[in-house]
Amino acid sequence: MTHPTLLVIAHGSRDPRHAATVHALTERVRAERPGLRVETAFLEFNAPSVPRVLERLAAQGADEVVALPLLLTRAFHAKTDIPSVLREARARLPRLRVRQAEVLGPSPLLNATLERRLREAGVRPGDLPRTGLVLASAGSSDPEAIAVIAEIARELRHTGWCAVRPAFASALLPRTEDVVRELRAEGVERVAVTPYVIAPGRLPDRIAAGAEAAGADVLADVLGPAPELAQLLLNRFDEARVPVGASLSA
Repeated sequence: MTHPTLLVIAHGSRDPRHAATVHALTERVRAERPGLRVETAFLEFNAPSVPRVLERLAAQGADEVVALPLLLTRAFHAKTDIPSVLREARARLPRLRVRQAEVLGPSPLLNATLERRLREAGVRPGDLPRTGLVLASAGSSDPEAIAVIAEIARELRHTGWCAVRPAFASALLPRTEDVVRELRAEGVERVAVTPYVIAPGRLPDRIAAGAEAAGADVLADVLGPAPELAQLLLNRFDEARVPVGASLSA
């Protein structure tokens, strides 16, 4: 019997900053919980692939894996791609128990990470009443994912911002630059843009370009390897290991 392994599954990107950020995050997770084996795999563009890592773990004698999608919403990759890959792996590796954890969002820890990045970008508590916030996500055609982004925007609005509006880098409108200009037209004094994205890449670059083109006053960094995000990964890992009907406090 071995201790369960946490397998973090990222989407992957041709942009090398993406994989570097994912690895930095998993390193922080290891540091937060010494003794936990943490592996990283990618759906596409980067190595190692999910099947390759699971095959290696099985060959090394692992018997339980918690596969955690490094995703902020339950959209196509969480509902279709990852379950399909894991089903195929279970069929080929019947002795390896593989559980799929929940996606990361929504979570107060993600909101705390957004707030951290905005503070680092120079936003102070006294700025909020005169600042509009653009919550810029990658975008999705999945209604559930879109609803989650809208709900996060509503939650952030109650923390003191004069306005909070969602924007999307792909799949649907409005774009970041459109929302920045909309807030300006409504008389908002300052506008901050915060990417609701884990790692750098093409879509975060599109968000940044839109913020610059429209003259946003503040552009926060991506979520990245923040301590709150590392803790959230550990929380999802723990939740996935709790038997159905039990609780974490049991």
